[in-house]
Amino acid sequence: MSVEEYLAELPPDRAAVISDVRELVLDNLPDGIEESMNFGMIAYEIPLSRYPDTYNGQPLMFVALAAQKNHYALYLHGVYSSEPIAERLRDAYAEAGMKLDMGKSCVRFRRPEQLLTSAIADAIGAVTVEGFIDLYESARQR
Repeated sequence: MSVEEYLAELPPDRAAVISDVRELVLDNLPDGIEESMNFGMIAYEIPLSRYPDTYNGQPLMFVALAAQKNHYALYLHGVYSSEPIAERLRDAYAEAGMKLDMGKSCVRFRRPEQLLTSAIADAIGAVTVEGFIDLYESARQR
């Protein structure tokens, strides 16, 4: 399935939200990340040609985006891998007086206005491909 096919399967209102967040992601990705479909989501990954040594043989996922049954999900693996980036994201939401619904890497939202786009853009662009690979490798060595 392609990204376009994924979007076409969504109801128009949900496809519009995913498309808008997709543009936010694409505008802030570091060089070297490729968009694809993986694990049933729009995935932004470091290709295996660049980094083949992953634990599951899949490209190293940097960000993912999905329309779930009752919410939207934006998986920010740089936030999960780096406590300073996670703290910066939490602080930005607090300063804006907004509630951040986040698991380890998953920012959940039901409406687009629940996303603090400037903070999300910062979190996506906060780490380079090399920096993310370094975070990944240091986590695997624990």
